[in-house]
Amino acid sequence: MNYQKCKYCFMLFLCLTFALSRVCLAQKKSKTIKTGNGVIFFDDFTGNKLDRNKWNVEVTGMHVNNELQAYVDTASTIFIVSGAAAEGAKNGALVLRPQSVPGFKTKDGQNFDFISGRINTRNKFDFMYGTAEARIKLTDGSGLWPAWWILGNGMWPQTGEIDIMEYVGEKDWVSAAVHGPGYSGETPFVNRQYFDIKNDVTHWHVYAVDWTPDNLDFKYDGKLMFRVNRHMAEHYGKWAFDNKKYLILNYALGGAYPAKINGVTEPYNGMPASTVNLIKANKAKMLVDWIKVTKNH
Repeated sequence: MNYQKCKYCFMLFLCLTFALSRVCLAQKKSKTIKTGNGVIFFDDFTGNKLDRNKWNVEVTGMHVNNELQAYVDTASTIFIVSGAAAEGAKNGALVLRPQSVPGFKTKDGQNFDFISGRINTRNKFDFMYGTAEARIKLTDGSGLWPAWWILGNGMWPQTGEIDIMEYVGEKDWVSAAVHGPGYSGETPFVNRQYFDIKNDVTHWHVYAVDWTPDNLDFKYDGKLMFRVNRHMAEHYGKWAFDNKKYLILNYALGGAYPAKINGVTEPYNGMPASTVNLIKANKAKMLVDWIKVTKNH
């Protein structure tokens, strides 16, 4: 009798366990479906160093735009900070910080007086359609050129470039731009967002783009500041925003875009002596609190 009772209890236990496992599996599947259209990439830089499972560090090989820096893989230009050094980023922040290193020679034998940082998610994360956003704080300095952008995996500009945020040294504005075949370089698709004097680029802002099959909506702090649609682009060339793209953060110095704005030629193209001194004092930097990509379509 006791044996039969125990056998019955054991069988009941197995049935309950099986039923519970089915419920848990169903909940898990439901959760997967529910979050499939949610966040697909996130980094809030909480560790003590860059997560190399998410990011690649670029090393200079190709030189463009007459920029003054060589990109290197070093903790002096790319690092994580926390506490007071994070300047308001609660869980820590990524820092890209250019350095003065006169006579630095690249692997292809070119000489530069500055080194800096550039990271990307190529072959580790890319996406097509959704919202890409980052919370960023910048240092003011004429000719500094930090940027947050998205690039296609193929040839440029055929596979498209989405510049979510570029700063070239005037602290009351940053710009967004779109590049593709027939509308690259001196693109017709560029727009500035001017900030209130008490809330300029030296404060935290969220820079984002909403990317759909037919539109690129640029939003700063949640407010629409610029829109480019398929019809507008196809007036010039092929719509280059129907393919996967990866994320990029970089800190350039001087070069064509800053020089066009500030007209500076000495001591460097697009960068005055005051900014050189800022870099030498380790005060020029971009802080990134977090980056998030949400799949909307």
